[in-house]
Amino acid sequence: MKNQMMHSRELLETEYHTRYSNYILALDETELLEALKNTEAELLAFIVDIPEDRWMYRYAEGKWTVAEVLQHIIDTERIMAYRALRFARNDKTDIPGFEQDDYVPYSGANNRNRNEIMVDFKAARLNSVSLFHTFTNEMLMRSGTVSGNKLSVRAIGFIISGHLKHHLRILKERYI
Repeated sequence: MKNQMMHSRELLETEYHTRYSNYILALDETELLEALKNTEAELLAFIVDIPEDRWMYRYAEGKWTVAEVLQHIIDTERIMAYRALRFARNDKTDIPGFEQDDYVPYSGANNRNRNEIMVDFKAARLNSVSLFHTFTNEMLMRSGTVSGNKLSVRAIGFIISGHLKHHLRILKERYI
């Protein structure tokens, strides 16, 4: 049951809520597993080049630190992968959303060093790649709902990569 991974431009607008559009559009024409692997490499290369004095930097009052942004990427990836698993297994239960700003203060990100964050990200990404690798085309086309909004399994995979690219762009523009 080898899957034929689909490309980002094949996604239909009906497969995801418009709040995810920027994440999808952040990706070039790419295959799903390729997007996951490429964005992993991009983020890891970026992390190793972050100057030590920027790790706790906030570009404005009330904004997250670099460490918190990176932890947010990891937390979101785990949540999205969980959603993909449920939908791929045909779970029709509406899943509630999560409030990202409520997660950050309890993440402990500012008490973690670069190596710990990198290891955590690699583990989360390895899980995502492994999970999406197991999905057949039929599973990738399944969908479920999050807070009443339809979301397909394949859209989730692209959202994971696009979300990372979105925050990487912000990190480069405003933090480093």
